[in-house]
Amino acid sequence: MRLLKMANQSQKIVYKLVLTGGPCGGKTTGQSRLSTFFENLGWKVFRVPETATVLLSGGIKFADLSPEEASKFQENLLKTMIQIENTFFELGRTSQRNCLIICDRGAMDASAFISKEKWEAILASNNWNNVELRDNRYNHIMHMVSAANGAEDFYSTEDHACRSEGVELARELDYKAAAAWIGHPYFDVIDNSTDFDKKMNRLIACVCQKIGIDTGDRLNVNSKKRKFLIKAPLAPDSEFPPFQDFDVVHNYLQSDLRKAQVRLRKRGQKGHWSYIHTLRKFHPTNGQSVEVRTQLTHRDYLNLLPQRDDAHLTIFKKRRCFIYNNQYYQLDIYRQPTHPRCRGLVLLETYSAAYDQTILLASLPKFLTIEKEVTGDPAYSMYNLSLKEDWKTSKRSH
Repeated sequence: MRLLKMANQSQKIVYKLVLTGGPCGGKTTGQSRLSTFFENLGWKVFRVPETATVLLSGGIKFADLSPEEASKFQENLLKTMIQIENTFFELGRTSQRNCLIICDRGAMDASAFISKEKWEAILASNNWNNVELRDNRYNHIMHMVSAANGAEDFYSTEDHACRSEGVELARELDYKAAAAWIGHPYFDVIDNSTDFDKKMNRLIACVCQKIGIDTGDRLNVNSKKRKFLIKAPLAPDSEFPPFQDFDVVHNYLQSDLRKAQVRLRKRGQKGHWSYIHTLRKFHPTNGQSVEVRTQLTHRDYLNLLPQRDDAHLTIFKKRRCFIYNNQYYQLDIYRQPTHPRCRGLVLLETYSAAYDQTILLASLPKFLTIEKEVTGDPAYSMYNLSLKEDWKTSKRSH
């Protein structure tokens, strides 16, 4: 059977990136460095201005607004932001070149400044939902941690006309900005664990890695995905920092490519879904893998589902996303129906550059019981976990 090709993989890329974070986190410099890097690769780069700065520079002061005015202002700000972004998104769609669209903050940032009840009311009155505004609207979220959180000596408000926050307030705004985006499928935190130049390199490298651009050794970034087996039962929800839970369904597809895995993912909350097609290719000699991800429509997803690989079971999970000590985590709790080998299985994933096992384990969430690290262990690869037969004897295992 001839497999349906993913059209987007042979066509140009339009990559919608949000840079968010607290004050003095490096967003402005990050935009500039990203623009230069991608323009040198021959990409077209658009930079969407921060809507709040545009409006606040017109004389609006939050302190002067009543609660009702503040809520209405956030609603109108969000409407304005969406329209401005849509203008750039359309330009990206019609561009003849690969296109990077950098948004200075995004739709969910508005939720950081009002109560959950008022945010839900704004969503309801405009027929919006979090999955569409957060997960489906943008390809990637990069949270640039404020210098007020880990690099206090470098925190300054002098060069920003609309900024007057002290260190404590800046820290609080940083946490709120991060919490607003928890749950996006491709959300990365760039902290202050290195000097500023390396922070910028980590930003660029992270974006390149998600797009699938090989930067070689140019950016000297050592962070890699780490995976840990978690002992059940889990701690009660009250012990977790702010989190978002999702229903996740994975299906592996038939592939005519050697040394490749093709899978579909459906991920959602409250009946709203996002869909991703992932092609994972392995290097024939060193075993390293590269993933190419494509966002799908509901119709694309339904068209691809019949290509499910009968050698694999469908994987059902609850995925919990949270930030702990400026590190972003995903906790995958496997659900029935599933293979007996997956019953009660809980896996924690994060990205870390720490190679010292003691340092790494000490930094992990204290409210979880870590049984062992399983990074690279084939027994815990989702591909092998989903195989119907014994993965150890299967010719299909990876």
